[in-house]
Amino acid sequence: MRLLVLYGSQTGTAQDVAEQIWRESRPLGFHGPVLSFEDYDMQQLIEERLVVFVVATTGDGIEPDNMKQAWRFLLKRSLPAQSLQGLQFACLGLGDSSYPKFNYAAKKLSKRLLNLGATSVCPLGLCDDQHDYGHLGVSLTWTRDLWTSLKSILGIEKSKQNGANKTVSKWLVKELPGSVPLIVRLENLAWTQKQKCHSFKLKDNMRTTAESHFQDVRFLKLESLSEYLSWEPGDVLDLQPQNSDEAVNTFFELLREHKLNFDETTAVEVLPTYPDMPLPMAFAAPITLVQAAKYVWDLSAKPRQRFFEVLGHNCSDEMESEKLAEFCSAEAIDDLVAYVNRPRRTLIEVLQDFRHATSTLTLSQLFEMMPLIQPRSYSIASDASSSTLDLLVAVVQYKTILHTPRLGLCSNWLKHLRTGVEVCGIVKKGTMVWPQDLAIPLIMVGPGTGIAPFRSIIQNRLHAQSKGSRIGPLVVFFGCRNKAADFHFQEDFEAWTKDKLVEVHYAFSRDEDRKVYVQHQILKNGHHLAQLIKEQNAYIYVAGNSNNMPKAVREAFIEILDGQGDYVDLMLKQRRYQEETWA
Repeated sequence: MRLLVLYGSQTGTAQDVAEQIWRESRPLGFHGPVLSFEDYDMQQLIEERLVVFVVATTGDGIEPDNMKQAWRFLLKRSLPAQSLQGLQFACLGLGDSSYPKFNYAAKKLSKRLLNLGATSVCPLGLCDDQHDYGHLGVSLTWTRDLWTSLKSILGIEKSKQNGANKTVSKWLVKELPGSVPLIVRLENLAWTQKQKCHSFKLKDNMRTTAESHFQDVRFLKLESLSEYLSWEPGDVLDLQPQNSDEAVNTFFELLREHKLNFDETTAVEVLPTYPDMPLPMAFAAPITLVQAAKYVWDLSAKPRQRFFEVLGHNCSDEMESEKLAEFCSAEAIDDLVAYVNRPRRTLIEVLQDFRHATSTLTLSQLFEMMPLIQPRSYSIASDASSSTLDLLVAVVQYKTILHTPRLGLCSNWLKHLRTGVEVCGIVKKGTMVWPQDLAIPLIMVGPGTGIAPFRSIIQNRLHAQSKGSRIGPLVVFFGCRNKAADFHFQEDFEAWTKDKLVEVHYAFSRDEDRKVYVQHQILKNGHHLAQLIKEQNAYIYVAGNSNNMPKAVREAFIEILDGQGDYVDLMLKQRRYQEETWA
């Protein structure tokens, strides 16, 4: 029985879930590939009879990058209404309920498949990152119900249904004699999007927050080394980070401590176990373990269930073996969350904890269990008319119950880059859509690093004005803790306001007796903003942390519009009100 598993993944989680479904399907008698949407010819979907879709939602209800082309194909009006009437499908969505368009990509996909005549074999699954168990809170039971449903429909033997073989592996790993040069260029390692990579020289890497401030925010200026590179306001730059030397050294010290028969110099060739399993570009050529540990494996990642599964394969210690097996079961998910999610434990720390299991690791296990580094996206903070591509990056570092601070992989990699170094990145379209009529007013709300994309559009509009175009009012609401500590782009905003080019309203929350946030400044300027919105069709843009700010800002706009929530809903639908937020 052929079962196709297709995934749309932005950070790797949807891919991980899809591959687990694929692994569980093999012992049940199914065969067929697990592929990203971009690796599958969507015109062949009409020939398929059974497909499982695993789809993440990104940003403001947007489908992942590796699904965009497939989604455009499915939306073609030329597709006959019953073109997929022979298809049975199941759809699992991965989303975050703190965003207004929760699991929007999966909901849209499921609805479109039904419109094209396909039949759903089980209810749409909607995973929620806000759940205490993360996506596992839904995905584990949904997958179990999927197999029960397929058993009933297709007549799978009950003995097979509960016999999912946990040893199904993706890769065959062959050790090679001698050392291997790094043949593949670093910009091709593990990229998930098949787009052109550009080279940049780092011209400046400056801390923008005061040394006494709790957060280190970096302003990076990148000079393009490509012959031609352009971007639009709101676009993002994808960067492929590398593990720190400290993390790499800790990893190999662990291998040496257990006297494993491989080390930094060990070279391997990685091949797919099944012909329909795509090989990541990172493994397209032979690679040494030090190259894998530095550039390919995410050593700072929070381990998923598959990691514990594989780690326990050769473990002879009864206590460790039982605990690893528990972590892979639905019954012990509370223990897994308490051990991994809450303290944000890294996979290196897990290897240190499970010493007996680590002491029996094989090369094959390593390549099977290690997650690949995923690209990170940052809003571009400058217009293409400027001399550099600029980024504003908050360095992620925080404490949990563990002694060692938790560090964000990419932001800490960027923090330590020296000027003059070359980095590679991919410029991608952002989610923000701007009015083509330059005279339409723009109202921009960007507390903290959310201000980054608005610097880009302001530069773009002012550049157009310098060339003779008439532009509309540019109104900015910026918030931070202290004017002296974390006022990003202070020189730019002070110069623009002095020359009366931009109208800026500040909310320095810790500089007042009473905390003042951007929503308070919106209320304070309500009459003026309502005129821009109602009389001049102003567009509203909100960027920043997704916790409480977007909801509070939306409520403020509803209040200044005399409580017309329906009008704000209409603006959201027409994309006159847009949000770009992150957790």
